[in-house]
Amino acid sequence: MLHFLRKPHSNFSFFMLLFWVSQLLVLSYGIELDESLTYIWPLPSEFTSGNETLTVDPTLSLSVLGKGGDLKILREGFERYKKIIFNHVSGVSIFERLRGIRSVYDISELRIIVNSDDEELQLGVDESYTLFLAKNDGKSIVGEATIEANTVYGALRGLETFSQLCAFDYGTKSVQVYKAPWYIKDKPRFAYRGLLIDTSRHYLPIDVIKQIIESMSYAKLNVLHWHIIDEQSFPLEVPTYPKLWNGAYTKWERYTVEDASEIVSFAKMRGIHVMAEVDVPGHAESWGAGYPDLWPSSSCREPLDVSKNFTFDLISGILSDIRKIFPFELFHLGGDEVDTGCWTSTAHVKQWLDDHSMTAKDAYQYFVLKAQKIAISKGWTPVNWEETFNAFAANLSPQTVVHNWLGPGVCPKAVAKGFRCIFSNQGVWYLDHLDVPWDQVYNAEPLEGINNVSERKLVLGGEVCMWGETADASNVQQTIWPRAAAAAERLWSKREALSSQNINLTALPRFHYFRCLLNRRGVQAAPVTNKNARQPPTGPGSCYKQ
Repeated sequence: MLHFLRKPHSNFSFFMLLFWVSQLLVLSYGIELDESLTYIWPLPSEFTSGNETLTVDPTLSLSVLGKGGDLKILREGFERYKKIIFNHVSGVSIFERLRGIRSVYDISELRIIVNSDDEELQLGVDESYTLFLAKNDGKSIVGEATIEANTVYGALRGLETFSQLCAFDYGTKSVQVYKAPWYIKDKPRFAYRGLLIDTSRHYLPIDVIKQIIESMSYAKLNVLHWHIIDEQSFPLEVPTYPKLWNGAYTKWERYTVEDASEIVSFAKMRGIHVMAEVDVPGHAESWGAGYPDLWPSSSCREPLDVSKNFTFDLISGILSDIRKIFPFELFHLGGDEVDTGCWTSTAHVKQWLDDHSMTAKDAYQYFVLKAQKIAISKGWTPVNWEETFNAFAANLSPQTVVHNWLGPGVCPKAVAKGFRCIFSNQGVWYLDHLDVPWDQVYNAEPLEGINNVSERKLVLGGEVCMWGETADASNVQQTIWPRAAAAAERLWSKREALSSQNINLTALPRFHYFRCLLNRRGVQAAPVTNKNARQPPTGPGSCYKQ
């Protein structure tokens, strides 16, 4: 006997079951894509398409030309995308082998031209590419599939687009390209397209960080902002000051120097920078677990003690050690949410302030500027949260990149004073704010309120922030995705292509499609239209409508 027939509310359960089954049938058989839309995410800068369907050979080969053709980054990238594209297909089918049949495909070779062999990855590296896909014209043995880029990183972006054009057809059990011929000329709108992860509030294993980096490449994000340490824990090994990682939660929740180097190398292979953050002088209580002298007192533990030379010697030692790991030119020094109460309430620090005729606010400025000088001396460009700009903009190093987070309107003020800026307005681009829907993320505009062309160029781009208070390895990916992809398209694609139409008609179906693409690639991207982010589905239905 069925379980629900034994219950007093069996009739209700039975009808509810019928309801859900009917909904499942409707959703399963009623989904059709709007063929007028382009299902590439983020949307390319320029493109044309046709009405032909091409078949792609599962033994697709790579042909390389140009100075950068032999780069390891390119060849490994091709193999990586080949596995994604042919996830359902592996070479010639068993039926073709038994019959001695060899299928003829429109695309059997991908030609990639990389004009430069320079693989240095710095801010503003050329990520542009062109992609051409067309049916064999009868004059050559193979069809036309060509990616051309000035750098290997542009070629990687082209490979991602190529992979999104390739779709598995379950009827023919083959990979096909629809709406060919394609001609795409593409480049990013902003040089900095970032995602912050926070490994202090919750430790993230190395493999999880790699999964996040891999998924970033699918949306063409290119900066991993690694907020490694904070007041809660200090998981990073610093050889010059080995007791610092006594501040880790446990001895198993740590990153060795080799771990950090491996993450940077993994990211570079995908054209992704890693920007480290050491937040000073606040958010640093965990430092004192190994070196208690950094605390103003045992009962008042942050900000770091501004009165001691040891504090700045240690900061210099940290930066010297990790400079060997992180080659990216930007380095984040934090500087946010500094409560100077411990400085004024601790006798020896208060005496130091008096001796130097400083207020606590003066000492905050002194600390930030001294930390900036240390970072600059190591060859870094300092990035600081916006409080430093709000408090003493006139005295900041002119190299400073101001990182907005508190709300709108900061980047216009920063660029008007000649500073560069990164947009991360917490009202729309903080992913731990689960009540922010996808469309608010999508519509947030980094250049809002900036009309001067030269000032617009000072906005490096933007960053969505995955703060870790309520996210760990169990749910971090579904908190990041798919909303981070909404910001990714804003940062890559032309503004006029995104802002001039009804996004529920032009972007939402494409956004659903990309979320499902992430799922197919093993990324735990949550439903798009739930009231709160990272929630599971509310009932049965197609991925393309949730």
